[in-house]
Amino acid sequence: MKTVAASGPWLILGAGSLGRLLACRLANHVELALLARQASRAPLLLTDPAGAQSAHSIARLRLDQAPSTPAMLHITTKSHAVEPALRELAPHIAPATPLVLWQNGFQIQQPLTRRWPGPVLCATTSEGAYADGRDGVVHAGHGHTFIGHLDGEHPGLAAQIAGVLARAGLASAACDDIHRRLWHKLAVNAAINPLVARHRIANGRLREPAFRPRVEAVIAEVARIMDAERIAPPESGWTTMVWRVIESTAGNRASMLQDVLAGRPTEREAILAPLLDAATRHRLDVPALTDLYRHTPE
Repeated sequence: MKTVAASGPWLILGAGSLGRLLACRLANHVELALLARQASRAPLLLTDPAGAQSAHSIARLRLDQAPSTPAMLHITTKSHAVEPALRELAPHIAPATPLVLWQNGFQIQQPLTRRWPGPVLCATTSEGAYADGRDGVVHAGHGHTFIGHLDGEHPGLAAQIAGVLARAGLASAACDDIHRRLWHKLAVNAAINPLVARHRIANGRLREPAFRPRVEAVIAEVARIMDAERIAPPESGWTTMVWRVIESTAGNRASMLQDVLAGRPTEREAILAPLLDAATRHRLDVPALTDLYRHTPE
């Protein structure tokens, strides 16, 4: 039984790990379709954090098969794929369709918020997931999701979406400071993803003596950038925030590592370029971040 009435289905663009996780969790709560490069009727298999498995019959449609009047569109592709996919999909959906952007980094959120005719919300999540074969997804660890508009607009829509996600088992809340939270997520990603991708290690190994000083150097540079950008730090401070995430995701394969292992393009530009651009604007010397950028796979 669906738990919310909507004017149309929720569309999820991107059948990677996050798209599959959202689809499986939401399947019993809203009408939805998962948009992918290839159509499929094969069930999606979800493995939850406790190891229990469940099958979900979710339509996977090509972009040109998308319903023309969806209630909203969740975009879960990587940052570099958002613009091409949206250009291909846009002719098939109403221009005022609300978007929810789930990308790491801070590369496409502002341009799309200013350009798209309908509401654009941004989401940042610490849910852990990775794809398992052609039709599976492993929910590796519970996290928390925040949803909001960069300028604090559309609070009712953000609250509605967060409520549905929460009822579907994904702890979520609407917020009016998503801009700050995106920068916080960017700080964590910059300290973790490039190093684990470069060395092909699990997050927890960053605690080892060979990697800990490098993490600390990145945190210090990120803190200086955030101060120059007037982004308020978390209550616990930047260092505690990053190491807390490393501890809680010690066994996880970060998204950038998953991309490297699968031979896919990484989110180097989305995660590191905004920080380097900000450092340039404020004339800050950031050798650790510069070295990460140079040696992180594209």
